[in-house]
Amino acid sequence: MDRDENNYWHMKPLYDKAILRSVDNSQEQLSVRNLLQLYVNTFIGANFAEACMYSLDVSKTRMQVHGEEAKRTGSKPRNMFRTLYGIWVEEGPRNLYAGFSAMVVRNFIFNSLRVMLYDVFRRRFIYEDAQNVQSIKIHHAFLCGSAAGCIAQALANPFDIVKVRMQMEGRRLLMGMEPRTTNFVSDLAEIYRKSGVVGMWRGVGPSCTRACLMTAGDVGAYDLCKRNLKKYLGMEEGIPLRFASSMVAGLVASVLSNPADVIKSRMMNQPIDENGKGLYYKNSVDCVVKLVRDEGFLNLYKGLIPCWLRLGPWSVLFWLSVEQLRVWEGQTGF
Repeated sequence: MDRDENNYWHMKPLYDKAILRSVDNSQEQLSVRNLLQLYVNTFIGANFAEACMYSLDVSKTRMQVHGEEAKRTGSKPRNMFRTLYGIWVEEGPRNLYAGFSAMVVRNFIFNSLRVMLYDVFRRRFIYEDAQNVQSIKIHHAFLCGSAAGCIAQALANPFDIVKVRMQMEGRRLLMGMEPRTTNFVSDLAEIYRKSGVVGMWRGVGPSCTRACLMTAGDVGAYDLCKRNLKKYLGMEEGIPLRFASSMVAGLVASVLSNPADVIKSRMMNQPIDENGKGLYYKNSVDCVVKLVRDEGFLNLYKGLIPCWLRLGPWSVLFWLSVEQLRVWEGQTGF
């Protein structure tokens, strides 16, 4: 307790207010203009990264769904490079970018919204420590990333379903199946016609789980890594700091999200009956049980290598783009 000049005693605060100043007093003030700039910058950065790395996403989806095909045809699994080569030779180079239009629409909702929401959420938890360095605790970054990713994916789920279906269409045609989609708009309309609104959110459970883990691993890890590299290694804002932070973020996001990504791909790609119900799996839990029972636990990490080889460079291209756009606009680093 402290005593003032009038001999009144007061309870001493547990923390020094100078140490735990709100982020609003030390960072750029939150405004509609700043949020809009971040939203647009994220959309531009995400599409630039996807334009360079999207074929690996197609390869990853094919590898994750292959177990279903193997049970029916007995075909042997392919690694990432054989999968890419097979698509190029058997289906044509164009199919390496199958579903890209759906990805662009998804980026406008998912990637832009998750980064913006994380920035809004984290401001309540950023504080200045005893060395006057802005910090955020690991569990706070994880929670902010999870919440932002879940909200964004819940809104973007229909476009994710279309993307997965379009990525698998070339393989279906190669196997002699009837065409399921011709373009992004027609496929979205077909899903709604057959399954209604509920069908457009099929697989939303595993997709939101993946989005929570990926955003926590990508955006949260990037934020934490930048702060700690500055604090403990003395790195300054610039390309080396952003590159190192984004590589770590890509690895963390891949390891955390891959099992949920496998389940999401299978739930979204499975055929449906006339009532809009899946023919292979009843729900996400049923998908996990059948996958582990029939194919083994390690198949939850099928496609991890292309996932990381995609997310690592993707994260670098994405964050370097977003940060450079912020520099040109006169803003501070993310």
